[in-house]
Amino acid sequence: MNEKSFKAWSWPVEQCLKEYKVKLEKGLSSYEVEKQREISGWNELQKEKGKPLWRLVLEQFDDMLVKILLLAALISLVLAYLHGNETGESGFEAYVEPFVIVLILILNAIVGVWQESNAEKALEALKEMQCDSGKVLRDGYLVPDLPARELVPGDIVELRVGDKVPADMRVAILKTSTLRVEQSSLTGETMPVMKGTNVIFMDDCELQAKENMVFAGTTVVNGSCVCIVVNTGMRTEIGKIQTQIHEASLEESDTPLKKKLDEFGNKLTTAIGLVCLTVWIINYKYFLTWELVNGWPTNFQFSFERCTYYFKIAVALAVAAIPEGLPAVITTCLALGTRKMAQKNAIVRKLPSVETLGCTTVICSDKTGTLTTNQMSVTEFFTFGGKTLASRIFHVQGTTYNPKDGGIIDWNCYNMDANLQAVAEICAMCNDAGISCDGRVFKATGLPTEAALKVLVEKMGVPDSKVRNRIHDSQLVANYLIDRKTVKLGCCEWWTKRSKKVATLEFDRVRKSMSVIVREPNGHNRLLVKGAVENLLERSSHVQLADGSIVPLDEPCRQLLLLRHLDMSSKGLRCLGLAYKDELGDLSDYYTANHPAHKKLLDPSCYSSIESDLVFVGVVGLRDPPREEVHEAMEDCRGAGIKVMVITGDNKSTAEAICREIGLFSEEPGGTVFSRAEPRHKQDIVRMLKEMGEIVAMTGDGVNDAPALKLADIGIAMGVTGTEVAKEASDMVLADDNFRTIVSAVAEGRAIYNNMKAFIRYMISSNIGEVICIFLTAALGIPECMIPVQLLWVNLVTDGPPATALGFNPADVDIMSKPPRRSNDALINSWVLFRYMVIGSYVGIATVGIFILWYTQPSFLGINLVGDGHTLIELSKLRNWGECSSWSNFTATPFTVGDGRLITFSDPCDYFSAGKVKAMTLSLSVLVAIEMFNSLNALSEDNSLIRMPPWRNPWLLVAVSVSLGLHCLILYVPFLANLFGIVPLSLNEWLLVILVSAPVIFIDEVLKFLGRRRKLRTKVKKA
Repeated sequence: MNEKSFKAWSWPVEQCLKEYKVKLEKGLSSYEVEKQREISGWNELQKEKGKPLWRLVLEQFDDMLVKILLLAALISLVLAYLHGNETGESGFEAYVEPFVIVLILILNAIVGVWQESNAEKALEALKEMQCDSGKVLRDGYLVPDLPARELVPGDIVELRVGDKVPADMRVAILKTSTLRVEQSSLTGETMPVMKGTNVIFMDDCELQAKENMVFAGTTVVNGSCVCIVVNTGMRTEIGKIQTQIHEASLEESDTPLKKKLDEFGNKLTTAIGLVCLTVWIINYKYFLTWELVNGWPTNFQFSFERCTYYFKIAVALAVAAIPEGLPAVITTCLALGTRKMAQKNAIVRKLPSVETLGCTTVICSDKTGTLTTNQMSVTEFFTFGGKTLASRIFHVQGTTYNPKDGGIIDWNCYNMDANLQAVAEICAMCNDAGISCDGRVFKATGLPTEAALKVLVEKMGVPDSKVRNRIHDSQLVANYLIDRKTVKLGCCEWWTKRSKKVATLEFDRVRKSMSVIVREPNGHNRLLVKGAVENLLERSSHVQLADGSIVPLDEPCRQLLLLRHLDMSSKGLRCLGLAYKDELGDLSDYYTANHPAHKKLLDPSCYSSIESDLVFVGVVGLRDPPREEVHEAMEDCRGAGIKVMVITGDNKSTAEAICREIGLFSEEPGGTVFSRAEPRHKQDIVRMLKEMGEIVAMTGDGVNDAPALKLADIGIAMGVTGTEVAKEASDMVLADDNFRTIVSAVAEGRAIYNNMKAFIRYMISSNIGEVICIFLTAALGIPECMIPVQLLWVNLVTDGPPATALGFNPADVDIMSKPPRRSNDALINSWVLFRYMVIGSYVGIATVGIFILWYTQPSFLGINLVGDGHTLIELSKLRNWGECSSWSNFTATPFTVGDGRLITFSDPCDYFSAGKVKAMTLSLSVLVAIEMFNSLNALSEDNSLIRMPPWRNPWLLVAVSVSLGLHCLILYVPFLANLFGIVPLSLNEWLLVILVSAPVIFIDEVLKFLGRRRKLRTKVKKA
């Protein structure tokens, strides 16, 4: 037997029992249970094998920049060890550099592993939906609490009200007249579904159509039944959803920013390789020499010491070129973005999705609750006037469940005529709903349509003026009560006290109506009916006029009713017909279950005959109104070049009417509606859009939406109506289920991306400067201006605060009037790269320049450089410092540093190693100062500092102060100064640092001006 191929819904109960070789009164035997378990396994969702921890850790190092840093750390470690062996020293300082690099990489790996291990919570949430136990018949005995995991296909299970369904099962016997199951988490339908035992004559049909099946994870809300287990574990509908979620997670692709940074990393790797190779080619003569004999090179000499020195330069280049602080700054910026979004009711679950939001090109949105208020309200109703061809139309204001929100326009029927009384009575009595208030929002308890009808009754009032005044006074008193959660519906209570409800004829899909029998004050029973207009018209023979008179329902009258119904439906209204019946035959005196006619009420097949020969009263039009702010949000999307697609289960006319009202259909293309859509269609739509190169944001709330949410670039779950599974599968949760919030989040995402671009540009321009500095040092052959540990300090600590502060840049005013950036747009275009090559060149020249000035010049721009007593030398000697030992009569005098300490040398050649501390400190200070000035340049890509002054972002000024403070800390704390190989500076030397650094602002202002001119010319050409 193959369970997969057995479509239990399309077979009679007897055939299903035969298929599983089971009897309803006995259940499966222990032997058959074991046999079935061998075929189908345990009734539980499989736990997908997660990646082992070691693999997660290794994956964090699968990045080109990380690999370069690892190599740099390894080379540093080897060189430190060799240096220690040569000199006999084993100081901690030598190992600082590899230790810091490895520490950075470990921290990045920890963050990465933590994020990935939190990614698959959706599958755990699915398991929580599963039932723990069930009432099962085995070997002829009822097992009241059998663990659900032990169920097998063929088991006979009994379900009662409140039970969670433990497996996918075929309904065999109804033990009550009706059975309703709440399966919204699977299908998205909010209404509980009526279930029965009748065969569905379709081999392949949607979940909603399988009315004789109950599904794992759903809940019985009304009635009880006996069922046959058909599918267990991964073969259930919830199991299929788990498979889809897992498959969707495998299809997850990198975010646009991650792709760009990876691309940038690969390019940077190539650049580092080329620069290292160039440095080696330029300086090969220092570590490899030979003699030419007869035109052939012989007598090769290799200097290991000089070779390791250039190894050190290669390490310094790698450290300088890679912005080590970038991952930390990006994470910080995204975290700040999530805080801003949370204040706007968008709770971001996955940090990278903040950036992805900024390049969203399509928003696929649900209609109900997202574009609409999810609060049904009556907007108009009509009844007949004095004649059958004269109709009265009443328009109702108010869009919430608050009875005081709006009223009936031009309502002058306080002393209601007989017809309006019939409307109010039917709306109040054919109703089990209530209304509650949490102090701010009015909510429906029960069915939304019934709650809306109760609100209508409150707006209509009651025919008795004394009672009306008494209700009004009691409502005023209710405002001052402590318990205001339950809303007192005075008018509805008056109707329920006046007419006692004695029986209910439940709704079913065949008659599309429900009714109640009430005992009127005159002692007679009356049937009150509400349902689909077309179905009630077919079963009506008369209509009631305004004065209460009853006239036959002729063809012109029927056509008028249908025309009015069509008109209301075209406005997107859900129409309900209202009718009653006084002549009830043997039910006319029905009062209790002991009555002889009670058996008629137990048989749903009799309901249609009871609800026949009705008197038609009128039609009520309800709708879930659009949110006020949605129209403006649609305009914003249109201006921002974002396409909106509405995916709804509603019929075409209702969906189109709402979408037209919110402005989805404009003259320009861009709005699309998918009506009568199933949750599985969402996955197909997402895949199709992604294949077209779109960045898709998708909303959803049900369990069956989870695979589509996982598959979309941005999965957006509903915070109010959403299931835990949907929330866990999503990237973002809407705290207010509002479409406006999605649009605000997109705007915030764009602003965050712009800010990230600003600090990436800032960090990369700084790194280009560092690379050029090291390259110039190697090319000129002078001693190294900076050691790798200093570059690490600059990249991580000094650059970090300004880069993070750039994340606080205010958003551009026109951020939502630009089209979304394409996911393949360059992070740094050719013009920006040229700009930062120019800036980087100045950084390199200034940093190396001040090093050379200190060694070769007595003064610069009127500032005395030799006040500390150091020895001046010629540039040619500085460039050939390696040959110092062969110079005759060369001496280096001791000199003082900022704290009054004297730097002395046992060997004059130490002047170019231990003696370069002052020159190296000046270079490092110039680099730090230039980068602080450069952070001000990064406030805006094109705008001048005059137009976008630094105080527009006060956090940046604070960050610059912090960075300068940290730099002073390592200069003036002796232990740290020794660790970083630097010395304190005097006030005069600080003035020199500022003078050399400040021109970077002027250079970038000129480049920004040229950039603005360039953009203007491009615009003019396009125009």
